[in-house]
This record gives sequence, structure tokens and C-alpha cells, in this order.
Amino acid sequence: MSAPVYHPVKLAIGGLLALAAALGVGRFVYTPILPLMVEDLGMSQSVAGVIASMNFAGYLAGALASASPRLRGSRRGWLIGALAASAATTGAMGLGGSGVVFFVLRFLGGFASAFVMVFASALVLDRLSAAGRGALSALHFAGVGAGIAASAAVVSVIVAAGGDWRALWFASALLSVMCLVAVYVLIPDAAEPPRAVVKAHAGRQLALRRLVVAYGLFGFGYVITATFLVAIVRGSPELRTSEPYVWLLVGLAAAPSVAIWGMAARRVGNAKAFGLASLLQAFGVSASVLSSSVAGIIASALLLGGTVMGLTALGLIEARRLAPGDVRRTLAIVTASFGVGQIVGPAVAGVLFDLTGSFLVPSLWAAAALLVAAMLTIVPARDARA
Repeated sequence: MSAPVYHPVKLAIGGLLALAAALGVGRFVYTPILPLMVEDLGMSQSVAGVIASMNFAGYLAGALASASPRLRGSRRGWLIGALAASAATTGAMGLGGSGVVFFVLRFLGGFASAFVMVFASALVLDRLSAAGRGALSALHFAGVGAGIAASAAVVSVIVAAGGDWRALWFASALLSVMCLVAVYVLIPDAAEPPRAVVKAHAGRQLALRRLVVAYGLFGFGYVITATFLVAIVRGSPELRTSEPYVWLLVGLAAAPSVAIWGMAARRVGNAKAFGLASLLQAFGVSASVLSSSVAGIIASALLLGGTVMGLTALGLIEARRLAPGDVRRTLAIVTASFGVGQIVGPAVAGVLFDLTGSFLVPSLWAAAALLVAAMLTIVPARDARA
């Protein structure tokens, strides 16, 4: 019996919706909801940061678990199951009322989102490559930006209608379920295409190790601004007028960014494009705390959104190119490195905010991490292209 035929465009759209649900909504909707939770529940920024870090700890655990060779079953089966878990934990956040409950739910949600990232990317990238349609990977990775934009719009509408933070979590879960149904239809069961084993010579191994470190620094570098941008805006009288749309701008900038950075990668290579995007993101992260003008915070939102998914895609695509064997295992290792950076960022930022009353110091640390990531990737390892 022949394997079912899958349509590359539908497959890429399915990947887009998977990432939109589990990451654009499941992970990042916490940012626009956070200020309302802080106000209504009287949470400190330290607790808010730890809640965010629990999500990222779950993401790390999920990335490590997804690398296990003991996992059996189809990639699609794990993907659908993880999407269901992501939607469930997102909705359950609206039922919580204590820090412990939030910690557990965000950990489980992070675990599920890592599975979605690893299995969706491995599945979609391999199938698109086998079909000769690798350029459609930009559509797949645009899902996170699309999810951010969609959830930001939902949050704005519900807040304008007088809804509280609980309603925002419920609505976000409904959006995730809608994406899940579409993914189930658009990504069918199919025999996985074979992939040639790449010889793991020293130059390629060094390039992969440098990429793993740079990806972890990117995880630390972006996450403080991505977690606290709306809180930064709300806490500044000069910037507060931009609160309704600043997170929407992040999502709108993120959606087309993968295609733009893909064009850059075709000219200079994935690694150098990654380095250039890291430099731009460093400027955006710095602008979030060094500028007190609306124009500055808009620039920060656009630079963050315009690079975060480009960096995510470039890193995973380059990791797939360098992978010496099972691409899922390599993607999981890179994702785990990213997860370590994410865990440290929000917790450190929240504590320093409570000590200093500002996100200045942790944000500048984040920008410095991005500069180091740029250095590691703009200057390639010897023989990395072989």
C-alpha cells in the first residue's frame, strides 16, 4: 500500500498553525495577560518572572524528552497530542488562583510546546525537503508571529469589552483548539521520507557546537523583552498609550520576518544571517529600556518581532543542515540550549526589577548575550560548509 500523498503548501500551513497554537499563543500570550494578572492578584515581578521561567523550564524538559530514542510512534501522533496538552494547560490557567498552580500549568505548557516545536519542525522540514519545496519552511516558521498577532488581537478585543485575565486565558485556549483541528486535517499520516546521513567531520561538529551555544544565548537575549515588554510599557507614563498595540506590532513584524531572513540566508548563509539578526535584536532589546519615547518602544517591538522568528528558523534550519544523523535529536538539542537561556532570563530579570525598580540591567545583559551570539555565527567555524 502506497504512502498517503501530502500537499506541500497544506503541510506548511499545518506547521504554521501548530506553531501558532503552541508557541504564538501557548507560550507568548502570557506577555499581554501578565500585567492584568499582576494587578488583579497582587503578584510581584519576581513571582511573574518565576512563572515565566517555569514555562521555559518545561520547554527545556520537553526538548530533552523529545530527543530520547525511546520515543515510539509517529511524529504526527506526538504532535497532535502535544497540541492538545498545550491547549488544555492554556485554558486551565484561567482556573488557577495561586502561584503553585500557575507554576505547574506553565511548566506543563512549556513541555508541550517544546514537543510541538521539535516534532512539527522535524516532520514539516523533512517532508518539504523531500518534496523539493524547502522554501516553504518560511511559511511554517511564520506561525509563531501569526499566533502572537492573533492572540494580541483577541486580548485587545476582550480587554476593551471589559474581560478579565481569566477570560483571556479561556479565549486563548479556544484559539488553540481551533488551530489543533486544522492541523489534524492539514498534516496527514504519511511514511516519513528517508534522509541521507551526513558525515560528521570535525569542522561540521565545531560549527554545530557553536550554533548550540549561540542559540542558547539567543534564548536568554530575547526572553526578557519578550516577557516584560508590555509590563515595561505599562509602567511608564510616557509609553502607556502604546500598550494596546505594542504586542500586536511584535506579532505583525514576526509573521513575514522568516521569509525576509530566508532571503538574507540565501545570500550570506544561515549562520551569518543568524548573526546579523542577533545584532539587530540586540539594538531592539536595548531600545526597550534606553528609550523613553513611543517611537523608541515601537522600534523595540518591531526589531524584536522582526528577528525573533527569523533567528528561531535560521537556527533550526542550520541545525538540520549540520545534523549528522537523526534530525529530530539534533533539533531537540538545539531547542534544549535555547530552553536553558529562557529559564535564566525571566527569573533574573524579575529579581533585579524588585531590587532596582528597573529592567535596565537585565535587558543590557540580554543585549550583550546577543552580541556574543552574533560573534559566534558571523565568523564561521573552519570547514563548516563542507
